Amino acid sequence: MPVVRSSNHNPPFWLPNGHLQTIYPSLFRKINSVDYQRERIVTPDHDFLDLDWSLATKKMEFKHKNKLVILSHGLEGNSTRQYILGMVRFLNAEGYDCLAWNFRSCSGEMNKTSRFYHSGATEDLDLVICNAFEKGYTHVDLMGFSLGGNLTLKYLGEQNTRTDSRIKKSVVFSVPMDLKACSLAIVKPENRIYQSRFLRTLKPKVDQKAVHFPADIKPADFKFVNTLYDFDDIFTAPLHGFQNADHYYAMCSAMFFVENITIPTLIVNAANDPIVPENSLPASLIETLPNVLLEISDFGGHCGFRPSGLSQTNYWSELRALEFLGSKFLL
Repeated sequence: MPVVRSSNHNPPFWLPNGHLQTIYPSLFRKINSVDYQRERIVTPDHDFLDLDWSLATKKMEFKHKNKLVILSHGLEGNSTRQYILGMVRFLNAEGYDCLAWNFRSCSGEMNKTSRFYHSGATEDLDLVICNAFEKGYTHVDLMGFSLGGNLTLKYLGEQNTRTDSRIKKSVVFSVPMDLKACSLAIVKPENRIYQSRFLRTLKPKVDQKAVHFPADIKPADFKFVNTLYDFDDIFTAPLHGFQNADHYYAMCSAMFFVENITIPTLIVNAANDPIVPENSLPASLIETLPNVLLEISDFGGHCGFRPSGLSQTNYWSELRALEFLGSKFLL
């Protein structure tokens, strides 16, 4: 599909750049109208995943079998991040049931195994999807943000022609499709604020894990971590069976899987995203794909997309997602 450049999203004049458009919603958007019901499922390796359900009927009765959207959050996020809550609230109002799942170690309780989560852990996403099928859903859409977007695209590419017919569409936002390029971009001085925030939440997890798995995790090694690349090289890669950070990035970047996607898929990234450089997106490849549309918004930052009006409660990303999911066509 052709790469579409969109100017439909107009941010407030007082958020003039990608950094402010990224940071403002994260700090100041408050959503209190989503009531989750939590379900815990057990993984094949005797760990657990916490799934947060919000049904359009507001009754936890799966017999209604509405359309379901499964949402995957970003790095060090969870089901309570504003971009997840905003989307869940909006989609519920439009008749969609929502399942926002939490990656291992992200639900508020540390997971039981030495491993964490990572950008390519599609086995966990598959388990979540199978759980939804067991509830009786026959119309499931997938949605991902940032790392969760990469995970979603990788999953669909791996499934290829084996993609279950009950999965209808996918839409992802602010996706780091080239993990190495984005890992290097976040090292730039102007992006250190994001890197520092991620590392600040990752270090306590390393310390906590090391108590239970001293043979696998050595907290003293964190002194060698100055960047996210270092963290992936020292912790993420070896804990999840990769040789090093470069091997992890090469095996898990969505850019190497996207050509095998067989369902209608919308990728939305902002040109001014400070974390995901526009030139890291495989635009020329996507132009040749029949099922994947890349839309590059002029503005929006990273998982931002705040509307210009002070009274507007729905973000542009939410409106765009609904438009795509409800359309009979890819565009």
